[in-house]
Amino acid sequence: MTIPAVAALTASLCFAAATIWAGLMDLATMKIRNELVLFLLAIYAALAPLAGFGAVQIGLSAAVAFAALICTFIFFSLRWIGGGDAKLISVVILWLGAEHVLPYVLSMAIFGGVLTLILLRFRAMPLPAFCNGIPWVEKLHAKETGVPYGVAIAAAALFIFPSTPWMKVLS
Repeated sequence: MTIPAVAALTASLCFAAATIWAGLMDLATMKIRNELVLFLLAIYAALAPLAGFGAVQIGLSAAVAFAALICTFIFFSLRWIGGGDAKLISVVILWLGAEHVLPYVLSMAIFGGVLTLILLRFRAMPLPAFCNGIPWVEKLHAKETGVPYGVAIAAAALFIFPSTPWMKVLS
């Protein structure tokens, strides 16, 4: 295996694991930890050049991710999304690349809509007895609790990731 292929494989595994972890942690705690976002940023910075990504490609992805960070922090200031969501969306965009922003945002909206409908249905019914005493399920069931949008962010990221340059290095 070549160095770019090893770097792309390592990066892909790290990206998948970290985004799955972010989605699960948001579901369970309604928080996305800064350390997870920083991990994704560090792995990208370390492995994108080794995977054969050029300075222009990395720079364009970084510029679009920074623009996304500004937009999502405006959404955060309006209380439309959480701060962890804003940071995770931005770092995911860095990974996916500028050319995948629109499909990612559309996918995230669809996954988020489905997640919201599922949560509304779940919250409309009585909490199943076997879920009583499970704090994160009880919190998720509460009508005043928001939507753990990290689940949609992660699902959309994993949906789009196979079409990114990371996978092309592996083929």
